[in-house]
Amino acid sequence: MKELLRSTDPTVIAYAQAILKGEGIEVFELDVHMSILDGSLGILPRRMMVRDADHFIATAILRDLDIPTGLP
Repeated sequence: MKELLRSTDPTVIAYAQAILKGEGIEVFELDVHMSILDGSLGILPRRMMVRDADHFIATAILRDLDIPTGLP
């Protein structure tokens, strides 16, 4: 699995996840429950992971839609 997206904005995560699922790319979200530790302030980013084989096409889809990945 490779990290595709990192964001503190849940709407970006949900939008990217819906787009990728529509394209048949399986997405796995990490750090979903970390907001409990930061008091639901949204300071800890959530990460979206995809299979290694899907990473290139998923990155291209997000880039085409101007969805910021939050990665260097």
